[in-house]
Amino acid sequence: MKMAVQNKATGNKRRRWVGSSILALTLMQLGLAHAQASTSAAPAATSASSQSVQASPFGQLKHVKTGLLDVAYAEAGPADGPVVILLHGWPYDIHSYEKVAPLLADKGYRVLMPYARGYGDTRFLSEQSVRNGQPAALASDVIDFMDALKIKQAVLGGYDWGARSADIVSALWPERVKALVSVSGYLIGNQIAGQKPLPPKAELQWWYQFYFATERGRTGYEQNTHDFAKLIWQLASPKWAFDDATFDRSAAALDNPDHVAITVYNYRWRLGLEKGESRYEALEQKLATSPSISVPTITLEGDANGAPHPKAEDYAKRFTGKYEYRLITGGIGHNLPQEDPQAFTKAIIDADNL
Repeated sequence: MKMAVQNKATGNKRRRWVGSSILALTLMQLGLAHAQASTSAAPAATSASSQSVQASPFGQLKHVKTGLLDVAYAEAGPADGPVVILLHGWPYDIHSYEKVAPLLADKGYRVLMPYARGYGDTRFLSEQSVRNGQPAALASDVIDFMDALKIKQAVLGGYDWGARSADIVSALWPERVKALVSVSGYLIGNQIAGQKPLPPKAELQWWYQFYFATERGRTGYEQNTHDFAKLIWQLASPKWAFDDATFDRSAAALDNPDHVAITVYNYRWRLGLEKGESRYEALEQKLATSPSISVPTITLEGDANGAPHPKAEDYAKRFTGKYEYRLITGGIGHNLPQEDPQAFTKAIIDADNL
């Protein structure tokens, strides 16, 4: 797999071949890494016991209670290693990092992969909580997760919604982020910007956002969640030949009872059709200024990303610290960590050492 790298400080581009030998890690190593993690004590965390959790290839997942949520998460690597938190997107799940996690664990990292609100076995602690999908809420969940596990600082990595949350945390709480890896770069938006129309071809890419703005769209997604998600996978990664087993394993996470409500809320919020909760208003006001990100950052883009995404040159100035942009070639689409785990893993390690 070829990878074009551009360093903002030098402007030099270079081609690298990402070694494939890392793929020789076996499933046994994966099992050992997670077995080690599951036997390590983590603050305020307990093991889950449901059949769905036990069936996970990550081994037995853990749970930790935050302010609003009971968060289900997978863990790999030594409990005393430097922490990496990997955040998944929509409509995917933590299996995007199935191959990334053992590679990082093998390098001594403690790797944490939480299910976002509305996914997997993550649940709200109260029935009265708003099933809110606005970006500030999802990013706040990351901080709450870190606080619950007494993690002062971590390397953050993500794509899609996960990259947006990682970007927001890095912008608003930079002291909590050692380094950042963000697929598709700077994804912080706001409702005012969301009111501005895009060129027709760009609007066409957001067809599902307008679909979710209607009650027909909400009902349609509720009735056809798995088929809808599979279509998104195909459109977002047109050259990724994933099989049914790979999709079905991740699609199980969409059976969460809050998934549809949170998905619809998120896209309606972007169009200003949901106001958001007052508890996040101060954060949203800060995000509306398009704050810069000063933590060491590597942004990634797949050369076959079929999902809406900004141009690298349009967001480079938002990253004011040490920064690199990498184009991952070879038909890599939107779910970059799962499609090219070696490139994503290398970016995490390199960002940590910028």
